[in-house]
Amino acid sequence: MTEPIHIQVLFFGQLREIAGASEMSWELPPGSTSNELFGAVAVAFPGIAAMRGSIVLARNAEFLHQPVVLSEGDEIAFLPPVSGGNDGGWIHEIRTAEGHFFGLTRQRIDGTRLAREVLRAEDGAFVNFEGVVRNHSGGRKTRFLDYECYEALAIKTMAAIGQDIASKHAVGRVAIVHRLGRLEIGETSVAVVVTSPHRRPAFEAALEGINRLKTSVPIWKKEYFEDGEVWVEGEWEATLKPAG
Repeated sequence: MTEPIHIQVLFFGQLREIAGASEMSWELPPGSTSNELFGAVAVAFPGIAAMRGSIVLARNAEFLHQPVVLSEGDEIAFLPPVSGGNDGGWIHEIRTAEGHFFGLTRQRIDGTRLAREVLRAEDGAFVNFEGVVRNHSGGRKTRFLDYECYEALAIKTMAAIGQDIASKHAVGRVAIVHRLGRLEIGETSVAVVVTSPHRRPAFEAALEGINRLKTSVPIWKKEYFEDGEVWVEGEWEATLKPAG
C-alpha cells in the first residue's frame, strides 16, 4: 500500500479563524496537486471554499502561480486577500549590497530616521511615505488595528518590489518597512523611503512602492471598533492567481 504524503498547511488572517488553527498537518495521496489540497481543505472548511476566488497559495515561502505536484513535507500557506521609531528590533531584515533595506518589526517605526540612515552623499532629496492608523473606517470609530503576516514570504516580496523599483527609477536607495502586532491611533504601520538625486523620481518610486506593497505582500489588517471587529479584505495584484 502506498504511503500518504504529509503537508503542513498554514492559515493567515480570517482563514485562521475559519479553520480554528494557524497550522495543521494534512495527509494526501502521493502525486496530489496544490489544487487537490485546496479542494480537500475547502470541503473541511466551507468558509474557505466561499473565498476560493480570492485566496492565493504559497509553497515553501514562494508564491504559486500555477498548480504543482506536492511533495512530502511541503509547507503550503493559504493567503487571504491582503489589506490594502525603531531601535533595531527587526523581526526580519534584508540589506542589499546597494544599500536598500527591508524590514518587519513590532516596534515603533521612525521613517525619517530610516531615511537618514540610507541617504547617500550624492542624494539631493528623500521621500518618506508613512501610513498611519486613523480613528475611523467606514463610518465606524476605530479603537486600534492588528497586523499579521506570512513573515518569510512578506520580507522576500518587499525586497523584490523595492529592488525592482530601484532598477526602473532614477533613484538612489529604497527602504520598505512594516510593523506587525497591535497599533494604536496615529502610529505608523508602514514606511516607504526613497532617496534620490532629484525629487520627482523619488516621489514616483515611493508611490509605486506603497501601491505594490498593498496588493502583493502577504500582510493582513484587522480593525477593532467599539461595536465589533473585522478583517480588512483588499485585492491581490493581477499577476497573483487565486487558488482553484
